[in-house]
Amino acid sequence: HEIFLQLLEGEFHKAPLRNPHRILDVGTGTGIWAIDMADTYPAAEVIGTDLSPIQPTWVPANCKFEVDDAEMEWTFQPDYFDFIHLRNLAQGISNWSHVMSEVYRSLLTRSQVELVEVGLGELLSDDGSLADDNHAKRVVDLVAEAMKRIGRPSPTVARMKQYLQDAGFVDITVSSYKQPFGPWPKDKRLKQAGSMALMMLQTGIEAYSMAAFTRILGIPQEEAAQLCRDAYQAMRYKHLHTYNFL
Repeated sequence: HEIFLQLLEGEFHKAPLRNPHRILDVGTGTGIWAIDMADTYPAAEVIGTDLSPIQPTWVPANCKFEVDDAEMEWTFQPDYFDFIHLRNLAQGISNWSHVMSEVYRSLLTRSQVELVEVGLGELLSDDGSLADDNHAKRVVDLVAEAMKRIGRPSPTVARMKQYLQDAGFVDITVSSYKQPFGPWPKDKRLKQAGSMALMMLQTGIEAYSMAAFTRILGIPQEEAAQLCRDAYQAMRYKHLHTYNFL
């Protein structure tokens, strides 16, 4: 959440909102975005949904959380929300067409949806510091291969835009933000975002990769764990200038 705030220059969303009455956060996770939005828009009702009830109970009065599966039929009435937000769902959704149709049905006319995704299937560098045999690049490629095998490839901009269009959305705006890994950028804001991203990778690589390696690719547990450790050590190399896009 803090990394996104750095990349988005302190903003919780990029869509222009005018006195929203009802806001939905799909896949809310810890609920931190929904809670911040409830504080920012105290007159709005903010609902966060997720498969897991891991959100705090001490929240603003205008914020609540519900256990729900976004890939099932939604229980919200049509034309209900002013703004719907989906962030970091990536390969967690197997049927994006259905989800976008439900989003469209649940939004008021002339209201907005905002999708925020990180390019999980890519690791980039502009200065040649990322070699083809880099351990981190290998892990990224292996995870991408695993997701393809189960029919959940990393959502590309073109693919996500098509899902929106197919659901009926118009006036679609695409924005890209560079997400660095490590404190190498000269820009102060990006340097801080990169430092936080590198810290996140200390546990994030293993958390995101182990199931894909062992359950889908059939890699032995210890070998998979070593791949993750090697990838993290590679990402810590101070002369490695890597990034992907938000």
